[in-house]
Amino acid sequence: MLRTAACVSIVAMAVVAAASAPTTEKPEEVPSPDTYECTLEGERWLVRFTDQEARLLTPQGERINLYQINTNSGVRFTNGIVELRGRGTDLTMIRNNFERALVGCKPLMIPKEPSNPMQRMWTPPPPTPLGK
Repeated sequence: MLRTAACVSIVAMAVVAAASAPTTEKPEEVPSPDTYECTLEGERWLVRFTDQEARLLTPQGERINLYQINTNSGVRFTNGIVELRGRGTDLTMIRNNFERALVGCKPLMIPKEPSNPMQRMWTPPPPTPLGK
């Protein structure tokens, strides 16, 4: 009788562990509300908009922080060397008085937050594209 209870207990723990273990399948992805991927001269750039800032991640891994400037329409960010202007997903970067369009800008796809609290406990957070 004691042996049967121990077996049932072990099986129950195995079922709980298997149910809460992370899955190996790719998680569902959703568009990021604040991070966009764009192409500039054939290379992928990331742009993350935060409270009064735009953070750029270059293809070489360089991080560029830009600060918001008031404008009558659209957005404008600068750090005195690099400027980002635009409206919606139509963005232009200005560096050394040379304007270049960021093309094909679209929201970055990120893993969907699990709805199951136990799964959230076992799932590592997604990487932050531009740091925060």
